Amino acid sequence: MSIPSSLRPRRAVTGPRLGTRSTRTALVALALAVGLTLTACGGATSDATTDAAAGGGSGSGTAGAAPTLTPGEPVTITFETYNLLNAGPWTDTINGLVADFEAEHPDIDVTAQAPQGGLANLTGSVQQQLVAGNPPDVAQLGFGDRRFAAESLGAVNFNQVFGDEAVTTQFDGSDGQHPFHEKTRAMGDIDGDTYGMPYVFSTPVLWYNADLFRAAGLDPEQPPTTWAAFKEDALAVTAASEADGGYLACLGSGAGDWCLQGVIRSNDGRVLAEDGSTIAWGEDGSVGALGMWQDLVTSGASPDMDTTDAQEAFQTGKLGMFLQTSAVQSALSAAAEGHFELRAAQMPAFEGHEAVPTNSGSALYSFSQDPAKQAAAWEFIKYMTSDHAYTEITSGIGYLPLRVGLVDDPDGLQTWAAAHPLIEPNLEQLDRLEPTVAYPGDQYGQILTLLTDSATEVVYRGADPAATMQASQERAQGLVS
Repeated sequence: MSIPSSLRPRRAVTGPRLGTRSTRTALVALALAVGLTLTACGGATSDATTDAAAGGGSGSGTAGAAPTLTPGEPVTITFETYNLLNAGPWTDTINGLVADFEAEHPDIDVTAQAPQGGLANLTGSVQQQLVAGNPPDVAQLGFGDRRFAAESLGAVNFNQVFGDEAVTTQFDGSDGQHPFHEKTRAMGDIDGDTYGMPYVFSTPVLWYNADLFRAAGLDPEQPPTTWAAFKEDALAVTAASEADGGYLACLGSGAGDWCLQGVIRSNDGRVLAEDGSTIAWGEDGSVGALGMWQDLVTSGASPDMDTTDAQEAFQTGKLGMFLQTSAVQSALSAAAEGHFELRAAQMPAFEGHEAVPTNSGSALYSFSQDPAKQAAAWEFIKYMTSDHAYTEITSGIGYLPLRVGLVDDPDGLQTWAAAHPLIEPNLEQLDRLEPTVAYPGDQYGQILTLLTDSATEVVYRGADPAATMQASQERAQGLVS
């Protein structure tokens, strides 16, 4: 996307350039930077609640009257987004949308910035700025960050500050033509109120190499629908070629736990009980799910490698199947073109259960305390979750549009969707979607780490599933506040 200089954001931050790295390696790095960091929990956290943030979460607008803009009075707001850490379509798309917004709202100047400390410090960046008394007016944080953002960082309660009707109207769409998918509306909620406006997300998609399927005597029209079939097909691929069978990108660097939550939920397990405060990953469903995954590795159906290496292997035709976020679609498609036939299917299920995909992705939060900045931030958030924004974001980056009706709109994404049929499994899974859970308390990041570390010990180090996960559950419960 080429942005006229007159419309460029005044202080937009661009992502790192690719330098002399090879195209293939660059594609892997970029895809992982976006896809794998769109996890349920975002970045590092602090164990201390920030006093400077105390006002926002309880609503800082005037009781009974939402903050409004005064025509002719300029307002400057900051937009902190991790998409600006990635060069190419991510940075270009976001900068283009900021420029479009400023053109339509000449009194609002948006300073786009990347988070301080990078991808590993998303909530920490907001907290540091809060302590300094200058928080970002709008920040892109993971869905798993929502409880910490609301309760400890003082994110604005949109229902309280702008009213239920305004929030509902945003979800429904101004004309009601392209409402948010019903399953996405509560993704940024805490106790029924919206603190994070759902922004971008994806579900776990089973990418597979149709050429390797054919070489193994498998039918590419019949991808595995269960984990038992996944194992069988993976072993067939390894027996017929030098490629590895299949890989679940649900653990490892940058993976978070959003995909892991989906695997566990699909076996009727939970990482967090429905009461929102009891850690539950030591129960039978979770233990059984990890036992299945351990068997994939010990049987040779799934390799023991890092997610970065697995994606590179898939992109070079050395891996048959790859369960990963749909956000890597553009990178996988580019790598496969002219080399192998790339296909996509829904997440496999456990025998006797329906697959339950959970979501990666992020929401837009506001930390403004000034009424004028709050009003400007709300206008910007509405714009960044509008029909126009999702048309640009989906076609430019590859995220799912939360306003899914756009894929059938000739003035929206119909043409793009027809040319990119790999989006279909992602869309088909939405009706079964369950939002990723957000762990309670300021130590939620440590809770997540306990889960992923113990799951890694089970899957890749052969640890006893029940004993390991039960011990980990007990330690994590001690961190719940």
